[in-house]
Amino acid sequence: MSTGHDTAAASPVKGGAAPGRPSGGGPTEQELKRRKRLSRRWQRDVRWSPYAFVSPFFLLFLAFGLFPLLYTGWASLHQVELTAPTDMNWVGMRNYTRIFDDEFFWNAAENTLTIGIISTVPQLLMAMGIAHILNYKLRASTFYRVAMLAPYATSIAAASLVFVLLFGRDYGMINWALGAVGIDNIDWQNDKWASQLAVSTIVIWRWTGYNALIYLAAMQAIPQDLYESAALDGASRWKQFFHVTLPSLRPTILFTVVVSTIGASQLFGEPLLFDANKGASGGSQHQFQTLGLYLYEQGWVNQHLGRASAIAWTMFLILIVIGIVNYVISRRLRASS
Repeated sequence: MSTGHDTAAASPVKGGAAPGRPSGGGPTEQELKRRKRLSRRWQRDVRWSPYAFVSPFFLLFLAFGLFPLLYTGWASLHQVELTAPTDMNWVGMRNYTRIFDDEFFWNAAENTLTIGIISTVPQLLMAMGIAHILNYKLRASTFYRVAMLAPYATSIAAASLVFVLLFGRDYGMINWALGAVGIDNIDWQNDKWASQLAVSTIVIWRWTGYNALIYLAAMQAIPQDLYESAALDGASRWKQFFHVTLPSLRPTILFTVVVSTIGASQLFGEPLLFDANKGASGGSQHQFQTLGLYLYEQGWVNQHLGRASAIAWTMFLILIVIGIVNYVISRRLRASS
């Protein structure tokens, strides 16, 4: 017959330490080391994983953004030709002084300014009106919003070729419609102001819907309490638009103006394809040649890469000035609100 003493001798005492484990049933030394390794690995993962996730963007930016920018700045200080891009002769600021003395540069700058104004002002006004209409409850509103993006999603080449047919001198639909009301045919490609108006029309068609959706998103973020208070005070829809909607959209309007201005300063595809026979010259008399076309003509037609680099940096500095103006105006608007 077993006794209690024999039972205690046959099995370890309850709560006693197992072989190879510290007293109290805690983790062994090997487990502690493994946990420390896992903890350090987890800390490194938490610290460095975000950088690893965003590193592809910075690598692509360094390869296709920063390096070309710096290399272009270096090339702008040299005489370098497209036929021998590795042969560089230091000329300092001569490329900049030459383009500023070039009448074609100032002609391109003037054309860029006028086309930018002709395309940006009507475009943003139309976008504001369309957004104001879409902001109300309409049937099939989703269809209209998607349709607004259709021109933006259309290829520049396809859109430009269609507008070239529309603005044809002899068989274009625009001249046909003008002839129906007694107006003679207009030579849209060779007349200065007519050609700039036609190029601006392509830009307006492509970007109005895009800006309309930006305005629409900003309008839908305006609190409805403001409109209800204005309605209680007897304000009509027009007064609500001018006294509630427009003041609330000032930052958005400033954003679209700046973005549209930057886009106008870089205009390239539309004027290039509007008269494909003249190519980068922008018409027979450079009547709608923009800075983008002028850069392309100097670098890839005339093969002066150094001069083209100087033009690119000049355009870059212009964009910096636009950004500074945007910053100053936005600060004043925030201070006044």
